[in-house]
Amino acid sequence: MGSTLPEQLARFEEHLRSERRLSPYTVQSYGRDLQKLADWCQRQQLSDLSRLNSQHIRLCLSELHRQGLGGRSLQRWLSSLRTFFNYALKQQWVKTNPCAGLNAPKSPKKLPRTLDVDQANQFVSTPGDSWIDCRDHAIIELFYSSGLRLSELISLNLVDIDFADQVVRVTGKGSKTRQVPIGSHAIKALRQWLKRRQENQSDADQEAVFISARGKRIAPRTVQERLRLISLQQGMQGKVHPHMLRHSFASHLLESSGDLRAIQELLGHANLSTTQIYTHLDFQHLSKIYDQAHPRAKRKSDPE
Repeated sequence: MGSTLPEQLARFEEHLRSERRLSPYTVQSYGRDLQKLADWCQRQQLSDLSRLNSQHIRLCLSELHRQGLGGRSLQRWLSSLRTFFNYALKQQWVKTNPCAGLNAPKSPKKLPRTLDVDQANQFVSTPGDSWIDCRDHAIIELFYSSGLRLSELISLNLVDIDFADQVVRVTGKGSKTRQVPIGSHAIKALRQWLKRRQENQSDADQEAVFISARGKRIAPRTVQERLRLISLQQGMQGKVHPHMLRHSFASHLLESSGDLRAIQELLGHANLSTTQIYTHLDFQHLSKIYDQAHPRAKRKSDPE
């Protein structure tokens, strides 16, 4: 067996390459993680692998955390060490795995990127009056008005929109359906789009709300690309994607209402914990969640 830690690490890396047949990149990743442990052991004058215990691993983990290593990187580091020490157990270099039961600190959840109200109003005010411009305007208004997922929007059928009650029936994850209000701006954009939808599209998909220039149900990539191009045209800082509009919908509504349960229902989240990412906002309580809170959802009586 290897008499020193560097030799033992070298044997482990050879095991990863020849026996487990891992990619060179993965082997290098293991090597970098384990070198952090080797460097720490050298500073602590710990040359015998069998002397390492869980307290040593905790101390090394704490030092790496203080040096700025994030939760995900530390989780990967611990995973690499667990794999190494399991190999060391088989080689009888150690009697126990000192990483057993240890957990890295969790990374804080990244807050979703959103547009502020002014940016959102700028983005939904798409210029142009062509067939595609009219369609894109309705898509963007509906994203921001009702917080739909991309998959939910492209799967919408004409029968799903109730103009009388100003709601849309959405089929979300797990084939669960929900009804979501549509703001007056989105209602107007949808009416304009549906008037023009059949222009030069005699063989268009007769069910889909949003169709491509070829008359087929619009594809996810088409929507993403159109939003990217509109972002450039509008001079937005960074590209706007469908989920950013969904995040903006939730953030702006929650910022004004503070009603997390209502936002959960509108977004179609199965668990409230998923919705809680928006609770970083400074809540202001209003009595009506949708009609009074959302900046573009002041649902006045529709002229038509």
